[in-house]
Amino acid sequence: MDDIDAMFSDLLGEMDLLTQVSSGCCHDNYKTQKQFDSSLHELEDNDLDALMADLVADLSATEEKLAAEIEGLKVPPPPPSEQQLPPPPPKDLTTRPASSLTSPTSPASTSSNVSTPSPSTTSPLPPPQSKKPTKEEIEAQMKADKIKLALEKLKEAKVKKLVVKVLMNDGCSKTLMVDERQNVREVLDNMFEKTHCDCNVDWSLCETNPELQLERTFEDHENLVEPLLAWTRDSENKILFQERGEKHEVFKNPQNFYLWKKDKKTLKDIKDKDKELLIQENFCGTSIIVPDLEGVLYLKEDGKKSWKQRLFQLRASGIYYVPKGKTKSSRDLVCFIQFDNVNVYYGKDFKSKYKAPTDFCFVLKVSWLIDLACFKAKKDVNEEEDVKNTPESFSLKKKSS
Repeated sequence: MDDIDAMFSDLLGEMDLLTQVSSGCCHDNYKTQKQFDSSLHELEDNDLDALMADLVADLSATEEKLAAEIEGLKVPPPPPSEQQLPPPPPKDLTTRPASSLTSPTSPASTSSNVSTPSPSTTSPLPPPQSKKPTKEEIEAQMKADKIKLALEKLKEAKVKKLVVKVLMNDGCSKTLMVDERQNVREVLDNMFEKTHCDCNVDWSLCETNPELQLERTFEDHENLVEPLLAWTRDSENKILFQERGEKHEVFKNPQNFYLWKKDKKTLKDIKDKDKELLIQENFCGTSIIVPDLEGVLYLKEDGKKSWKQRLFQLRASGIYYVPKGKTKSSRDLVCFIQFDNVNVYYGKDFKSKYKAPTDFCFVLKVSWLIDLACFKAKKDVNEEEDVKNTPESFSLKKKSS
């Protein structure tokens, strides 16, 4: 009963939290509910039907599980035949023929052979009766289960949920119900079930921002609901389900990150065994070793039209640049940005929109502020390859923080 009282106290506490929320929470919940309602109204009929089918299946599974648990608490009474029938005779007396009970050569032993064996020595003891739960105990257990279910329902009611429309490469879409507890990896698993694709590691969820001409790949460990709640109601942002080969590039070709100072032929001819050694050295220790990349970038700061050329270096604590007229020594480096609350985006068609020196651009987006960075064009450098590797290094730094 103490457990039931404790669970009941938790139930009252959860109800108090629902009735005594702060104004900020009310605003957030109202915003979430508005976005939830809006996303439902925007669904087409076939998407809504598919979503309802998934929800009905989940509810049916939950109800069946609860019914099975309640049914398991009921102990059926033993059949009356087991209580009324006498214990069976010993096995050797029931299976042996009557003639075998007497000995033809020893009359003296006849009486001992045919005498009824003592029940105390030959009859098997009845199995110990398990203690049956009383009616009060069964009712108390059912009450505890109901309180537990009520607690789960109350907690479920406070979980933020969104209806997400995910676009496919072939133009069709899939609609999912996503809550704030799910990470991107779990949502990808749901997509695999719905699409029956090959489920390789390159499949990703990607965010596109047509207004700013940005796109990025969500990390598998990210919670999907949080960034989606930051979208405005009239946002044209979309979620795409695509294969992105650069998603795990640091594990496929670690030499491009940790041996980048070597010539291209050496990097291209590196053996798989050497790649495995690089991964073990940099990822299997007590902490992840961040590659010390450096390169010349064109930088466009927020609010300015021109692009300035700077030498940037990636360090474990953030991105640094070398001021004009200074050396690359650590004491001269200036911190450009740290990776707290920073997401890395690829820029699309920045050459025409922002007058960038090249189309191969990436963006560091901090909250609502945007800083743009672009690789300097070099004759002996593949810009497209470099601009893919650098954001991957930034993501690696964020994971190791």
